[in-house]
Amino acid sequence: MRTPIPDYLQLVLNYCSQDNPGETAQYIPELADADPDRCALVLSTVDGEVYGVGDTDVEFSMQSISKAFVYALALEEHGIDYVVSRVGVEPSGEAFNELSLEHDTRRPLNPMINAGAITMHTMVGPPGISAEERFERILSGMSAFAGRDLSVDEAVYESEMETAYRNLAIANMLRNYRVIQDRPLDVVRGYVRQCAIKVTTRDLALMAATLANSGVQPITGEQVISPDNVRQTLSVMMSCGMYDGAGDWMSTVGFPAKSGVGGGLIGSLPGQVGIATFSPRLDKHGSSLRGVRMCKRLSDDMGLHIMSAPAPAHSVVRRYYLLRAPPFNAVQAIDIAGTIRFTSAERVLRVLTERSDETIASKYTFVLDFRSVYHLDKVARRMLREAISRLRAQSFKVVIVDPGCLLEMISVEDVVESRLLELEVSMLPANREEGDDGDAGGDGDNTTKTNGHVNGKTKSSNIVDDIVDDLAMFETWERVETPNSMRRLGPRPSFGQYDAQSPQRSFKRWMNDEPY
Repeated sequence: MRTPIPDYLQLVLNYCSQDNPGETAQYIPELADADPDRCALVLSTVDGEVYGVGDTDVEFSMQSISKAFVYALALEEHGIDYVVSRVGVEPSGEAFNELSLEHDTRRPLNPMINAGAITMHTMVGPPGISAEERFERILSGMSAFAGRDLSVDEAVYESEMETAYRNLAIANMLRNYRVIQDRPLDVVRGYVRQCAIKVTTRDLALMAATLANSGVQPITGEQVISPDNVRQTLSVMMSCGMYDGAGDWMSTVGFPAKSGVGGGLIGSLPGQVGIATFSPRLDKHGSSLRGVRMCKRLSDDMGLHIMSAPAPAHSVVRRYYLLRAPPFNAVQAIDIAGTIRFTSAERVLRVLTERSDETIASKYTFVLDFRSVYHLDKVARRMLREAISRLRAQSFKVVIVDPGCLLEMISVEDVVESRLLELEVSMLPANREEGDDGDAGGDGDNTTKTNGHVNGKTKSSNIVDDIVDDLAMFETWERVETPNSMRRLGPRPSFGQYDAQSPQRSFKRWMNDEPY
């Protein structure tokens, strides 16, 4: 089957290209002569699948799109606190080439306008570095984002330097206010050279996907910048990336973006995709007019607005069922799947809470199966570890099936309290029937990459509560047929005649086959 995604992207491109208003950047001769009819749209997933239509292989200069990535590189070298002390994060409400500074500190308002970007350029590399060395560090960083070696469009560089009077004036004012310490001419040369780096729309989509992927380049797997610095970069792109049109962009399109007067535009959806467009005709804000149209259409069609509420985390508990095995009366096996964040972890805790009546702890075992979990964030990990600790404190037996050690349960305390066992995939019953809602959700069921499985085998060991003397006992487990309410995670499960006053009592009666 041929995937329909390129066909959809082609429809978007065609729809947004019915007319071609605006004009190319007239104040830079080389850009003024660009082919105004070029148009491209590329989407890259965070695992490196790239879909593109139009003029995807045409190279053009990054221009102001470079500001976002140089900001990220400066954050990586100096940290957020220091960088913010030099350049603010507030929208200017003015055009990108205005001298927008704080009145008292003379600090540029944000790194996405020229004054802030020129300052950011000087912050890449250690103090005293030469202009040539600084640019090589920037070019190397840009290449890491793109996943290939990039180069400079010398014709664009020369053309832009011929008319760089305003940027030279801004740099001289920054030097006068002691915001920068280097010679203004050297700084502007480096900054203009940075803006003249050549890319394709495909390159930009992968660079945007690197930001969407917590700083990991989807093709090379390199951690280019840290997740914290990605968050800071995307936050500033969200509020300032579209200049004096940022408010309109936020309300109508609604994801972090950065435009350039070369006709390029990028958007980044954290954890999802990187988007890039190319069309040289610009709107009044200096952004690609057709690029803005295409991004708005994608946002509307695909629900990409960052304020759109995601679906509830119902599918995080993929299935849960009861097993009976000697010497235990019941083993409650809970399969957890997907990407687990706060709301997903809360769902798991809700299931555990509803099934943790202390009066049955002595004959009740939990098995928490994390083999289908793709990712645990920090707060989810803390929540689940605390839940496991509380279950053990209440005398419940707990087995953790976590071959990728996503819970990071191996610690001195765990070793003291538990027994380290090799837990292979085959230890759990093979013929488990999936519940009616067995789908784990869109982004999560990818255990071959992150949870320790290679060709179906487990590669790491786990901490398991000291509940068994013989691992062969797992083969004796017998599935107890459960009603549909036990297979679905709803607001509150029901077991036969549900006792609303005491769900714990209802579950205890059902588990022990007691009459209602």
